[in-house]
Amino acid sequence: MDYFMGQLYAWITKVPVRFLIKKELYFWPLGPIFNKLGGVPVDRKKGRNTVDLVAGLFNDYERIYIAVTPEGTRKYVKDWKKGFYFIAQKANVPILLSFIDYKKKVVGMGKPFKTSGDFEADMKRIKDFYKDKIARHPEKFSLSEQYRNNE
Repeated sequence: MDYFMGQLYAWITKVPVRFLIKKELYFWPLGPIFNKLGGVPVDRKKGRNTVDLVAGLFNDYERIYIAVTPEGTRKYVKDWKKGFYFIAQKANVPILLSFIDYKKKVVGMGKPFKTSGDFEADMKRIKDFYKDKIARHPEKFSLSEQYRNNE
């Protein structure tokens, strides 16, 4: 549901969003469908630098927004993946935080911001943005626990 809500919001706001998907899911007939929906296959094998690969995508497109979920999965994880931060830093592009708040029934985006180079300060800024947003499955969204532990 989050994917479709996000795609609908992107369509309404005319933001051409692309999303990363593991290449193992890029097979017939799904591959062409993922392409049409904005999918970008990513090879996550050991030894490959995914940050460099994804940062390079910004050189391949005139205008691109890449949707990345920091959890990196649909299930609960204690800590967020950090790749999204380093991708933005390496590609010298802003991070655009977006959300679906199921309690308030609101979809939206924050203002784009560039990484400062101070990872902890930037992550605090991101956590501050999300701390009052309610996920569809709050028990699977680890921000609240992380935020309480780092305040």
